[in-house]
Amino acid sequence: VLLQLDPFLNELTSMFEHSTEKGSVWVTLKRSSMKSKVKRNKMASAGEEIEHKCLIRATDGKRTISTSVGQKDHQRFQASYATILKARMTALKKRERKDKRKAADADKKQKSSKKQSTAP
Repeated sequence: VLLQLDPFLNELTSMFEHSTEKGSVWVTLKRSSMKSKVKRNKMASAGEEIEHKCLIRATDGKRTISTSVGQKDHQRFQASYATILKARMTALKKRERKDKRKAADADKKQKSSKKQSTAP
């Protein structure tokens, strides 16, 4: 289903809401001219400029939605899309960080123990 920008963003938000407990949402972006190869070849041979757009598809495994974003709307769409992603990435775990000194000491201990075990 090819939607306009605002309905696509609304549907994407609802997909994220439905998949919070269980499931995933896959979003793919692809460069596209939205024309067949034959038409592109004819336009290229005639010297016409081919306008490329960004085709964006989202699926949750059950339903698929898509939209096409031109150069003029790209900045606005990217800002809205980033806002949605930031708001919906609540299930991600924080990265466990080790203290740099503790990590360096642990690495030195491992290297010295390997040398001792290989030496006769």
